[in-house]
Amino acid sequence: MVRPGHPVTLGHEASGVVERVGSAVTKVRVGDRVAIEPGYPCRHCSFCLAGNYNLCLDMTFAAVPGPGDVVHGTLATFFRLPGDFCYKLPDHIGLDEGVILEPLAVAVHGLRLAKLKPGQDVLVLGAGPVGLLSCAVAREFGAGRIIAVDINEDRLAFAATELGMSTYKFDTAKSVEENVAELAAQHDLLDGVDVVVEATGVTSCIQTGIALARRGGSYVQVGLGKKIIDFPMVVMSEKELTVRGSFRYGFGDFTLASSLASRGKIPLKSFVSRIFPFRQAPDAWEAARKGQGIKILIQVDGSQN
Repeated sequence: MVRPGHPVTLGHEASGVVERVGSAVTKVRVGDRVAIEPGYPCRHCSFCLAGNYNLCLDMTFAAVPGPGDVVHGTLATFFRLPGDFCYKLPDHIGLDEGVILEPLAVAVHGLRLAKLKPGQDVLVLGAGPVGLLSCAVAREFGAGRIIAVDINEDRLAFAATELGMSTYKFDTAKSVEENVAELAAQHDLLDGVDVVVEATGVTSCIQTGIALARRGGSYVQVGLGKKIIDFPMVVMSEKELTVRGSFRYGFGDFTLASSLASRGKIPLKSFVSRIFPFRQAPDAWEAARKGQGIKILIQVDGSQN
């Protein structure tokens, strides 16, 4: 997405301190510690008026590269956005934890689209930040069994020890069919699961999710991957699955994420693996690329309060 000749400041998951407000802003004040939605819609199109502002065709979003009006990301010294897209952090939540509200809102949006009912079993494919947060949100939404799947043993250990989830290590040396059979046998999923949350965008994981979805179940695609994949359409149809795409977050998702965090329902602090100073930003990106830890943060101005 980032192309030579079109430099852009990166970053979209962020928190910070309000430096200045416009005369009409009433939600926040100078000095407030806030988490932010890093994009804002036009508020006038049919999607916005229907309450689906995440689908706005004129969305202004942080770190969008390319020609024209580039919106630089949140790794800048200052970032400007409407006051109603700022969420004041309570005193007991640090700025580092506030960063996690953005991916938490992504998880909330996906689980709301899944229409999860209390007691239903959930399979989450991918134990990155969004996948792990989806596990935590599913628990708060009243799910029965929740199983996290990944290839990274450290992240699966986090899912088990920090979140209390069941886990399965996907074996990339084996076929999808073999992994499906082993996962089903290991967790007694012969009839499948009620809800699948796919948080990787990887073809083999997508195929695994469709294979393990219960007949009449729900499948939500949260992760983004290749534009075109080998998708098991016949299986989807024969099972009469409800398949939904999930994109960012919409009306009420950030508010619910903030509420869950404020009430201590999500262990935000546990998700922050390491904080790099801005001068070590390349090291932070490399650590994230290697999958070291859960969430790697970059501290822009020297404040961690």
